[in-house]
Amino acid sequence: MTRPNTVNKPLSRAERKALLLAELEQQRIDILVDSDTLTNAASPLDSNWRRLKLPLYIIGGVAAVRIFRHPGGAMAVGRKALASYMLIRKLKLLAKVAG
Repeated sequence: MTRPNTVNKPLSRAERKALLLAELEQQRIDILVDSDTLTNAASPLDSNWRRLKLPLYIIGGVAAVRIFRHPGGAMAVGRKALASYMLIRKLKLLAKVAG
């Protein structure tokens, strides 16, 4: 019995192009489906954000006016936050070296 020739013949340029175009089309379809899924999943978050947007703008405006009128308090809070951040970094580094 003779064995059939099992050597795969390389695809022609037109066949490779057709395969790539089919793959691109499938990727486009996948992107459209995924974007629709994302839109549906994010719609509750978007509606909540729209509801909270105005109060957050008002709170931010009031905070900006207070900081503008009394910058010393903001500077003190900023210094304390920076010092806390640096302390935490040093403690993490110390724990890493000691451990």
